[in-house]
Amino acid sequence: MSEASTSAGSPPTEDPRPDGLRVARSLVVVYTGDGKGKSSAAFGTALRAKARGWPVAVVQFLKSDKWVTGEQLMAEPLGMDFWSLGEGFTWNSEDLTRDEAEAQAAWRHGKALVQSGTHRLVVFDEITYPLNWGWIDASDVEATFRDRPERVSLVLTGRDAPQWMIEMADTVTEMHKVKHVYDRGVRAKKGIDY
Repeated sequence: MSEASTSAGSPPTEDPRPDGLRVARSLVVVYTGDGKGKSSAAFGTALRAKARGWPVAVVQFLKSDKWVTGEQLMAEPLGMDFWSLGEGFTWNSEDLTRDEAEAQAAWRHGKALVQSGTHRLVVFDEITYPLNWGWIDASDVEATFRDRPERVSLVLTGRDAPQWMIEMADTVTEMHKVKHVYDRGVRAKKGIDY
């Protein structure tokens, strides 16, 4: 591999990719950080996989099936299997014990999806939150992801990805907030944020 120019205003004149790239049977991709775009990036990946004819499944841990989100409206007509199994934002919860039970049920469902090997891509949207809150067993999640069928790729999203997840992943992108409209008191925008 040669060093390519990366200075602003100058396009690279040499291929910056490493030599000897090989094909992986599957990948684990993590989108984490405090910036916007983690779920959006995951759904972009899901769209790409679906366009290539892959069976795709999505499990959402916080978003409720009572919400109508743009990602679900996009995914279902394309034939993606989609489950919003959360109870919504915890600060709106009337029963965190119920929310924890729902997260555990969502994990059991997601685990079965991975182990079946039916889907070539499984997206676990916002999985880091129930992991970090201790609502789902991190050792079970880690083992399931490590022991998944060879052809199953995973996309995992949420803030504060645990260290084991970062180490296990093939690609990790940390979204960093530079500026966000929420900071100016503006609500989420239909079509942009959901």
